[in-house]
Amino acid sequence: MDFYDQHILPRLIDLACGGRPLDRVRRQVASRAQGRVLEVGFGSGLNLRHYDAGRVQRVLALEPAVALRELARPRLQACAIPVEFVEGGAERIALPDASVDSIVVTFTMCSIADVERAAREMRRVLRPGGRLHFAEHGLGRSMRVQRWQHRLEPVWSPLAGNCHLTRHPPGILAAAGFDVDWAEGLLDTRVLASRTIGPVLYGYWGCAA
Repeated sequence: MDFYDQHILPRLIDLACGGRPLDRVRRQVASRAQGRVLEVGFGSGLNLRHYDAGRVQRVLALEPAVALRELARPRLQACAIPVEFVEGGAERIALPDASVDSIVVTFTMCSIADVERAAREMRRVLRPGGRLHFAEHGLGRSMRVQRWQHRLEPVWSPLAGNCHLTRHPPGILAAAGFDVDWAEGLLDTRVLASRTIGPVLYGYWGCAA
């Protein structure tokens, strides 16, 4: 699994998370960030092109996976906004209290080991009046889909970098003390996708204050 995790999985994540339907959601979320931005789960830099250079002063990139950071190099070179990597993981963010204006987290809360603690850390580093902008996938609406998600998760998670199918991102953020304004639905509305993987990878996006 070491070879898979270090060499194959990062490229699969970059490919799967960089598709057009998810890119539309990324643009909707990342374009709203401003000021000093913390991106939790920076990955291979797929959000970089959606930041508004006139509104964002600096991006603080939190990404513990070295292989994904390497894949981000071409996007970093093409970005006009300064990007600075923050070492460590989301469960203990190496930043002072109330030190960022915006947080962006996209398709990351599914794979954080202690996601509840990470949500509390995000609240800690966000300044009063700041906004957390998110797009995630999680627990589906129907009981039938939820049953399939619970069945698939033990197999899916080890192959997809600890990705969980059954989390509820708005609920996690609310439990951490955020006031969450969110929407939900299929991330990919194309007929084939909506009939196959769409219900299992059910989407949540919005803003938390």
